[in-house]
Amino acid sequence: MNVLIRLIDPEQHGGRPVNELRIEIIKAEAAVTPGYEPDLRPASWSHFDRAWYLGEYPAALEQMKAAGLADVEAFYRQYGASLGHSPNLYFDEAYYMDSNPDVAALVARGTIASGFSHYCNGGYHDRSPHWLFSESFYLSSNADISRGVLDRHGLLNGYDHYLTLGDREFRSGHWFFDPMLYRSNKPEEDRSTASAGGSFEQFLQGGCIAGTFARVSWYFDAAWYLATYPEVAACVASGAYRCALHHYLTNRRPQDYLPLEWFSETYYAATYPDVQGAVENGRFRNTYEHFIKHGAGERRRPHADIDLLHYYLSGRVQADLEGGAFRDAFAHWLSRLATGSLGRVAEPIAELQCKQLFARAAEAMLPQLARDGLDFRLAAGVAPLLSVIVVLHNQFALTMMAMASPRSNFPGPIELILVDSGSSDETRHIERHIAGAVLIRFAYNAGFVESCNSALAQVSAPALLYLNNDLLLGINACQRALDRLFSEPSIAAVGAKCIRTNGQLQEAGSIIWRDGTTYGYLRDADPNAPEANFLREADFCSGAFLMFRTALVKQLGGFDDDYRPAYYEEADLCVRLRKAGYRILYDPSVVIQHFEYGSANAAASSRLMLRNHKIFLSKHMDWLRYQHPPRLRNAVHARSPRRGTAAIATPPGSDDDTAAGSPALRILFIEDRIPLRNLGAGYVRSNDIIQSMAALGHQVSIFPIYKATASPIEIYRDMPETAEVLYERGMETLPAFIEERAGFFDIVWIGRTHNLERLLPILGDGSNFLPQHGFVLDTEAIAAPRTAEQNRVLGLPQTVSLDEALKRELQCAYFCQKIIAVSEADAALVRRAGHSNVAVLGHLKQPAATPSSWSQRSGLLFLGAIHDPNSPNHDSLEWFIEQVLPLLDSRLAPGVRFTVAGFVRRGIDLSALARHPRVDLIGAVDDLEALYDRHRVFVAPTRFAGGIPFKVHEAAAFGLPVVATRLLCDQVGWTDQADIMNGGTDDPARFADRVLRLYENSETWNTVRRGALRRLLHENSQALYLDSLRDILHDTHAGGSPAWQQGIRHS
Repeated sequence: MNVLIRLIDPEQHGGRPVNELRIEIIKAEAAVTPGYEPDLRPASWSHFDRAWYLGEYPAALEQMKAAGLADVEAFYRQYGASLGHSPNLYFDEAYYMDSNPDVAALVARGTIASGFSHYCNGGYHDRSPHWLFSESFYLSSNADISRGVLDRHGLLNGYDHYLTLGDREFRSGHWFFDPMLYRSNKPEEDRSTASAGGSFEQFLQGGCIAGTFARVSWYFDAAWYLATYPEVAACVASGAYRCALHHYLTNRRPQDYLPLEWFSETYYAATYPDVQGAVENGRFRNTYEHFIKHGAGERRRPHADIDLLHYYLSGRVQADLEGGAFRDAFAHWLSRLATGSLGRVAEPIAELQCKQLFARAAEAMLPQLARDGLDFRLAAGVAPLLSVIVVLHNQFALTMMAMASPRSNFPGPIELILVDSGSSDETRHIERHIAGAVLIRFAYNAGFVESCNSALAQVSAPALLYLNNDLLLGINACQRALDRLFSEPSIAAVGAKCIRTNGQLQEAGSIIWRDGTTYGYLRDADPNAPEANFLREADFCSGAFLMFRTALVKQLGGFDDDYRPAYYEEADLCVRLRKAGYRILYDPSVVIQHFEYGSANAAASSRLMLRNHKIFLSKHMDWLRYQHPPRLRNAVHARSPRRGTAAIATPPGSDDDTAAGSPALRILFIEDRIPLRNLGAGYVRSNDIIQSMAALGHQVSIFPIYKATASPIEIYRDMPETAEVLYERGMETLPAFIEERAGFFDIVWIGRTHNLERLLPILGDGSNFLPQHGFVLDTEAIAAPRTAEQNRVLGLPQTVSLDEALKRELQCAYFCQKIIAVSEADAALVRRAGHSNVAVLGHLKQPAATPSSWSQRSGLLFLGAIHDPNSPNHDSLEWFIEQVLPLLDSRLAPGVRFTVAGFVRRGIDLSALARHPRVDLIGAVDDLEALYDRHRVFVAPTRFAGGIPFKVHEAAAFGLPVVATRLLCDQVGWTDQADIMNGGTDDPARFADRVLRLYENSETWNTVRRGALRRLLHENSQALYLDSLRDILHDTHAGGSPAWQQGIRHS
């Protein structure tokens, strides 16, 4: 309903009530819109509340009698309004008049009756009606509340939405009111009921008393405020102010009162004199208003004792802010202070105590297990999928808990083989408690090797799991290990991420050193450490949970008897398998919690390890000489064996790039941020490159310039399981990381030219630790032509020639052996700047057309990330909404929406774009397929950009025809009206015409859809992409002596 926007000018109303005009407009809209059912409800803030009014102004009854009036609303209109009365709970007349001097002047001259009259007749568009609600804050904080959303719900403005819907949805209407905090801290003095509506409604109905007795915002501490300014309590008690918060927000001496202990008006004004000048000019009420609106987001210091920038960069603060838990670092800091967790570090728990708790938990399960038992019986005729061998020696409670774990963890048929190795406790009668198990008994403690080998003949399942009797399995551990084991014929065994009872790692795979000693990689580390959470090969894995292909174990005769009774047997078996060319995988998705030494004495175990180490050394000296020397600084090199070395045969069934003779490359991939797909702006392409590197069998370590703000769950969901995602790192730790990984990487892939420029000093200083030849610069997009086009579009002067701009942009590229351009056009620009070592790697986008037909779809779609208000995407949206959309209004039905989707960086205000009634801002979307499937036309109105537009490829891949500017059409090289619709350059009329041709003509729509899908199939397929990347990596790697050929580094 475009006409609603025209209500800004009160002179157009002729003095008529706003609700009367609104109803007339809605009726007119309904008359021309088929199927439109108008909502004629008055604005939620516009009514006169008789009961509230009499309760708020008890003297009104006597005044009415004196005036000879019986109707309360009539009294308000004739007398109350001029007395400064408010008409209802939601509008504060005194605040409105005080905060709008121009309105107060109109009332004083008699031009309008009251502030409420002004608000109803136009003021509601951009002014705030209550001291605890801000129209601008609400709309900028909730970009999804567009003009179209308001119209569809029959709502007049943001405040109407807040009172009707937003308050109940726990949205906030003001910096100083957190609905969740209010609900958590609601004091007994607040007598409002939970059924009163949302938090704001309850706060008001409670007389705003919570603003005195409780914390309703992190930005204001009522208890401290009243203790510091005792006179305020008297002001509240007298009725001059409703609560302490009301006093702070509306008192006439705003810089004389501080909102909490940790902000200083004096310090902030002295530290940032520009802010004090803005306060004196009337732009801000006090310096704290500036800090809350702008300074906190800029990490300015609110107090001499608070370094907000340092705090922001510490811990998981950025991740919490990115996730929306807090508005800024100051609120985060205050919350930690309030809960007593600021600066608090969790105390480590002694492992002995953890083991005691673990054992008690096992004992606590015994009553249930005694009654119900465990059933491992196989149904008649059903073959087991998994055979489990467990060796027992006492520890009955731990054993029962451990056996309950696979039974509840894996629903498939299990062949359980229990070997009782001379137990003397209730384990002797374990058959009473576990049904269906194959039981083998020794009268003595036979040890692990003899016990397991005695059970091997009983194994009939294709997979064999050696399982300790003192552990708990993580979610789906058995199924995950099974799936992994049979995913490739070269995989012989799968091991787990082993976590001790104290929450620290036992190991993330194990290393065998050159002297035959072993090391549990990352022992004592955090199980969530990035280094422990990617799939990789290992020398061997702990026998606490180790799953093998049964046929291979039987072929090798099980464990070597020379290692009886125990220790080194699993290392020996894994080495024999590796000598035969098979792989041992460490899979971090398979998790166990392990008691460790549950059935053995630690001292005795150490003695056995020393003895069996000598045996192991004598058996495998030929293999060990190719292992790394025993030094912890070599652990990262030794954690994964490199295929193609002399002691390892070609894996059976291998036919990929990483077979013997072409070993997997170790690639350091550097980007601005961890390239999650929802970030857009080139990160999708970086993500595709990483996925493709992993698909080619290479080992990728991803290092961000900026420490990740996304949660680990979001990160791992978007990354290949074989990639090492170093999300806790940042540019400041890169020098130490390069030295730590000395000689480790074969290729360093640097995303974006500006990153290479800033990293040159670090890369130069660390050159002794990095490959001599193996640097790749992925330009992502050449910026010089984009900048020139941006200057032209915005009317800015061209300060340098294109050639000079190209040379400046690429002056750091000399450092790299290979330069990657995203298109042939960009490659030509790289050559123009004097670099011939350029290759092209564009976009990967497989066609996956959504099924809905032209007639089943509706609406226009824009999908693109907005990281900066000056970005091409932001400019294109402004241009389309302001210049093109008005031309479409007369041709498109009123119900046709323009959906704007995509990541928006926190702090960017898109509320101005949402004022057009067709626009819906929906932010980032997880289900892209459904989004594309319901829309009819994709618009790409970009006026300046570099590289090639991924958004065009993605929309076309989902089967959505695209209207794009000539710039983008030229970048993708597609043909107008065959593969794409060319909307011209700075030509709103042409762009609108191309949109209408697609939107209104099914034949044109289908032609363009089919043409674009054909283009993608021939130009952007996965096979072509992998071939291009394979060639780039091979050329770069072959250009110098790679790290793996330089010999294993000696300590």
